[in-house]
Amino acid sequence: MFVLTDDLSTDLLRYMPNVQRLQREGRSFTNYFVTDSFCCPSRSSIFTGQFPHDTGVYTNSGPNGGFNKFTKTGKDRQTFAIALGAKGYRTAMMGKYLNGYDRTAYVPPGWSQWDGVGTGGYGGFHYVLNENGTLSTGGTAPADYLTDVLSAKGTAFIDRSAADRSPFLLEIASFAPHLPATPAPRDAHRFLDVRAPRGPAFNEGDVADKPRWLRSYRKLKHGQLASIDAQYVRRVQSVQAVDRMVGRLRATLRARGLSQNTYFVFSSDNGYHMGEHRLMPGKTTAFDTDIRVPLVVVGPGVRAGSVDATLAENTDLAPTFEDLTGTPVPASVDGRSLVPLLRGERDAGAPGAVLVEHHGPSLSKDDPDRPGPASGNPPSYTAIRTLDALYVEYKDGEREYYDLRTDPYELDNTVATLPPARLAQLQRTLRSLRTCHGSRRCSAAARLN
Repeated sequence: MFVLTDDLSTDLLRYMPNVQRLQREGRSFTNYFVTDSFCCPSRSSIFTGQFPHDTGVYTNSGPNGGFNKFTKTGKDRQTFAIALGAKGYRTAMMGKYLNGYDRTAYVPPGWSQWDGVGTGGYGGFHYVLNENGTLSTGGTAPADYLTDVLSAKGTAFIDRSAADRSPFLLEIASFAPHLPATPAPRDAHRFLDVRAPRGPAFNEGDVADKPRWLRSYRKLKHGQLASIDAQYVRRVQSVQAVDRMVGRLRATLRARGLSQNTYFVFSSDNGYHMGEHRLMPGKTTAFDTDIRVPLVVVGPGVRAGSVDATLAENTDLAPTFEDLTGTPVPASVDGRSLVPLLRGERDAGAPGAVLVEHHGPSLSKDDPDRPGPASGNPPSYTAIRTLDALYVEYKDGEREYYDLRTDPYELDNTVATLPPARLAQLQRTLRSLRTCHGSRRCSAAARLN
C-alpha cells in the first residue's frame, strides 16, 4: 500500500495525526531524498528506480518531460507495477500519474486497475477520471472531492482483493497539497490561525554568498509574507483529507485481517519551500526544504517507532517493493533495496552520498509547476547530499557548499574556502554519480572516495 502525496513538506506532518500514528508504529527515514525536486523527474525515478539521466525525463513537459517522454521511451514498461504484476500481484494506480496525462483513455501497462486522473485534479473538483479506459468527469458536490473519491476507490479495491485472496499493490497518489491546495469543504474553515514556520532560513538576511540566480532576490515584504501564510493555511487544510484517507485505508486493512501482512508506505514526490532563502512558495532547488521528504513504512518485521538516518533516495522504492515481494530486481535499476534497513539489519552498502539532478530553468507556460517570478527558478545543476553536507554544481559554473554540521539551515555557502582535497572528493563523487547506470555501478559511485 503506497500513498504518494504531491509537494508535501515535512513540516505538514504535525497536522496529520494518522501519519503520526504511522510513524509511531513503523520506521521513519529521516535522510530520504528525491532525485529532483520537480514532479515528473521525481515520479519517473519512483516508478523505475532510475535517476533522471537514465529515465530521460528531465522536465514536466516538452520533448524531455512528462507523460509523453516517459511513454515514448518505453519507461512505462519498466515500472515496479510491471514487475509485481508478473509475480501475480493485482496492481492498482489511483490519482495523479504524470504531467501531460490529460484527456486520454490510455492505460499504462502493468496495472490491473487504473483510476488515473487527467485534467482538473489540482482543483479537487470537475476533474477527468480514467477508469480502466473509460473517461468520466467529477462533479462539484462535496462527495466529488477527489481525495475522498480516491479513498473510497482504494478501500473498495482492498475489499475485493481480500475477498479474492489476491496479493496486491495499491498506489494512491493525491494531488494535495499541491497548489491551489483546495481543501475538502469540511476543512475549509479549519486551521485559520496557523502560519508558515519561521526557521533561521526564513526570509534570509544575507544572500550575497548564494549563486547568481538567487543573489538578486530581495527580502520578502509584508504582503508576500501574508500570501505565504495564506497558502500555508490551505496546505494544512488540504492534507486533512489525505490524512483521513491514510486512517481509512489502514482501518480497512485491519478489518480484512490484512494489516499484519501488508506494508504501508507513505511519502511525497518532492518537498516545498515557503519563504526560506527569500523565496516565495515553490520547489526545484537543492535546498533540504525541497529535496528531503518523508518516508514512513509500517509492516511485517518493521520495528515500531524506529528511526533510520541512513541516506536513502526515491530510486530505492522500486527495488524495495520488488524485494519485499520476492520479485527479481532488474539490472537497469539504479537504486537499492531498503529491505535490510526495514528489518533493522546493518547495511554495509549504505551510500555516502545521494544524487540530485535538475534541468532548468522551467519556462513552459503549460506546466502547473512553473515557478512564479519570486519562487526560484534555478538553472540546470547536479548536486550530492551527504549526511553532513550539500554540494551543488550549476551548469553556468557556479557552485555551493554547505557544512550541515555547523550550518543545518544552509545559510553560509563556504565553497570558496573548502579545502582542495575535500572539494576534489566531492567533485569526483558527483562526476561518478551523474553518469552511473545500474545498481552496482551507482552504489559504487555513491561511496565517498
